[in-house]
Amino acid sequence: MANENFLIGANDEHGVNPPTAGKRTPEMPNLNRQIYENEFNRMAKNKFIEACMRQDFSVFDVKPELQDVSISNRVARINSQNLTLLVTFAYNAYGETFNNASGVEVFYSPLNPRSAQSRNLADDIYQRIINGTSQNGRGVKTLDVGVLSSVNCTSALIEAGFMTNLREAKLMINPIFQTEVGEEACNGVCDFLGVNYISRDNLANYPLIRSGDRGNFVYLLQFILNSFGYNLSVDGIFGSKTLNAVKNFQSQNSLQVDGLVGNNTWKTLLLLPPYPLLKNGSVGAYVKFLQQLLESNLYPVGNIDGIFGSRTQTAVENFQKDNNLQVDGIVGNNTWAKLVDLS
Repeated sequence: MANENFLIGANDEHGVNPPTAGKRTPEMPNLNRQIYENEFNRMAKNKFIEACMRQDFSVFDVKPELQDVSISNRVARINSQNLTLLVTFAYNAYGETFNNASGVEVFYSPLNPRSAQSRNLADDIYQRIINGTSQNGRGVKTLDVGVLSSVNCTSALIEAGFMTNLREAKLMINPIFQTEVGEEACNGVCDFLGVNYISRDNLANYPLIRSGDRGNFVYLLQFILNSFGYNLSVDGIFGSKTLNAVKNFQSQNSLQVDGLVGNNTWKTLLLLPPYPLLKNGSVGAYVKFLQQLLESNLYPVGNIDGIFGSRTQTAVENFQKDNNLQVDGIVGNNTWAKLVDLS
């Protein structure tokens, strides 16, 4: 069976407009705000979709909306699609204040018409996540909610951590952790389906693509560009709008503006190391990534806009001071190493 014949459903729990009561962290130190559960769920789901596109799976996004969609509506959407399987992303909570409850759980429902397959899928995803992230494992468990019990396909739900645990609350907005969970969930799906997993971080896995090309890597390109604010139709066709978006992205990130998506452009789209030296005045995707990492470490930067200004410099200097680094406001190898360490 060709990979494109597998139709993978991707679902994120809850929404941000309005946030579901109880689905948020306590107020985060220094950030002076709560983190809503869907800030993790949606991003992990999107990273899962990217990973599935790279495998050449067909993907159905159950809830592309930012706002919440009722379970009954999502179940109806799922059951109309003849999905191969469904993966749902969520985050746990215990009480209303920060405490020591921690770890990842993956759920399935014995009431699902494919309960045995759902258990196997949950097992495969769980093993990949506990082996591929810094999270402790709490096990594979049963849960009777609609996206597990009322859908007509194999289904698993990931609770990737506890938003009432300070360390795990910070991970909710950490782009590295969001990517890890999405990738390892896809890796588990590949195990379940018996197909080889194509890894994210090896640039040799990414072809050179250009105007006129079609296929799964064009889908992936368009989906990633949209995460940077472009408004492309994700249709797998490298047409004029995609070409213009690629050139714009290359220009904004000091890449050769040729419209060809090769190693340097893929590396920047994926935010792969080695990371560039950044300082006040720097702009682009890696600056936005830096700002997200600083926020997830509780160093506020103001707007996460890809512009290295005075607030970002202050956050970098405070981070360097607190981590016994040279306090120069310049993000080089030593500062990057501390920022990307999730232990």
